[in-house]
Parts: sequence; C-alpha cells; structure tokens
Amino acid sequence: MFLLLLILVFSLLHQNFLHPLNVMNVLRQVSISGLIAIGMTFVILTRGIDLSVGSQVALCGLAAAYVAKGGLESRFAVGVEQAGNPVILAVLAALAVGMAAGAVQGIAITRLKVPPFVVTLGGLTAFRGMALLLSGGGPVSGFTPDYTWWGQGRIMMVPVPVIIFVVVAIIAHIVLRYTRFGLHVYAVGGNEAAADLNGINARRVTFLVYVIVGFLSGFAAFVLSARLNSAEAVAGLGLELDIIAAVVIGGTSLFGGVGGIGGTVAGVLLIGVLRNGLVLLNVSSFVQQIIIGVILVMAVAFDQYAARRRG
Repeated sequence: MFLLLLILVFSLLHQNFLHPLNVMNVLRQVSISGLIAIGMTFVILTRGIDLSVGSQVALCGLAAAYVAKGGLESRFAVGVEQAGNPVILAVLAALAVGMAAGAVQGIAITRLKVPPFVVTLGGLTAFRGMALLLSGGGPVSGFTPDYTWWGQGRIMMVPVPVIIFVVVAIIAHIVLRYTRFGLHVYAVGGNEAAADLNGINARRVTFLVYVIVGFLSGFAAFVLSARLNSAEAVAGLGLELDIIAAVVIGGTSLFGGVGGIGGTVAGVLLIGVLRNGLVLLNVSSFVQQIIIGVILVMAVAFDQYAARRRG
C-alpha cells in the first residue's frame, strides 16, 4: 500500500515519473540490489544478518573482471578478447568467490559460535580490504560486448538485469514456499531448538543461507560490473543498508521465521521508487539517506509491535 501511495504521489509531483524510460530505469537500478536482497531474505528468516554484502560485491566484481581481462595488465583496454577468457569463466569466478565468502562466514557462525553481526561486520572490512589489495586501488574497465550485454543488453525492450532479477525471485519463492529446505529455513528462524528436536540440522541450514547470499552477491557483482563496464574496490559501499531496509520493509521479521520473497521484491521496489522520485524532485542525497534511515527504524518498530501482537 505504501509503495502504491509513493507511486501516486511522485506521479502527481513529476510528470515524467511514470514515463516508460524512467520506469525501466527504476527496474534496472533495483535489479542489482534486488538479487542480493533475495539472498538476504534467506539469512534474516533464520534470525541472521549479513553486513558484508557490499564488500562481497566489490570483491566478486573484481574477480570476474580479473578473469574476463586475463589479468590486470590490460585493465583499461577495451575489447581485448584474445587476452581474456570467456564470459562464462568470469561469471563462475564471481559466483565462486561469493560462495566462498559466504561459506567462511557460515562456518564461523555455526562452528565457532560467533554472532552473525560480529562475523559479517568483520567480513565487511576484510572483503573490502581484499578488493583493494586485488585491484591495487584502481578500477578494471573496458569489457567486451558479450560481457557488458549482461548489464546493458535488452530482450524485447526489457533490460537483461530485470529479467535476471525476476527469474531469480521466482526460483527463490518456489524454494522457500514449496521445498523441504524452504520449510527448514522457516523452522530454524521460528525456533531453532524446536527445529533441532524435530530432526532438522539447524547448523547446516544456517550455513547454506550464508552460501546462498554469497552466491547471489557474486551474481549481482557480475551484473553490476557488466552494467557499468567497470569493476572497482569501492563498489557496493553502503549497499547493505538499502538491502536490509528493503527486506525488513518488505515484511521479513528480524526475529526470524516470518516473511517471503514477494515482500522483499515490494521492499526493493519501494526503496528504488523512493530514491528515484526524490532525485527527480532534486532532493539532496544527504536528505535521501535520512529518509531511508527513518523508514528503516519505523519498519523495525512496526515489526516489533506486530511480534508482540502475535505473542
């Protein structure tokens, strides 16, 4: 309802808000963060959190760029196909690095019993440092057309990133709602002790959700580098705020066990519409941050109120 209200308000305040080009622009912008938000939904459903996704995006994007360019010697060269590797290897590199990052954090949380907030806060710093070390502080740019197509191409006038986001959202929804693993995710988030007593391996489920968010962070990093035709160590700065805000605003409870992909998609669209509308109205980026922060606090406050009512 709030999303529809925002669309109505911005369409009245700015005549170009509902222009097809602007609508596609909003969808293309939210598709990157939306991929990661889908993975974050799995994590938050288990009462976890991942603050490192922005840093993972930087590291995974650079890994994909490194493989695509065949090293960093030709980092600024455009179209050097003979010096690089096939795009599929670049995608696999980004996915592998993301899954490895998620697996390391999952092990620290499930085996070493370190709280998710602390583990992923450390990951936020460590992965960003790795990205800076890999890139030497500079960007990697100038990819071949078959690479940039994944971020800039269109299929029947619909941007490729939007199609990827929709497909991943549908798959994630099916997994959460209609598979045993999805039911286990809800069970662990609702009551981990009870889940264990019912034969569910809670540690395995928790480990896997961090691998999933790492996988989707790697995928999003590849698509982002393809869209920008560049990968750099500062990519994804502050991205975790928008992602967590979108998931929570979409109705996924920070207390675990409640939420879904449909709400996350609505939350991602709400954040995207809000940012786009404020930009069209020439609202300062500093004010935008304040508004997003206030909305996040209000969403969590409402979540706590709803949890007390359920109790």
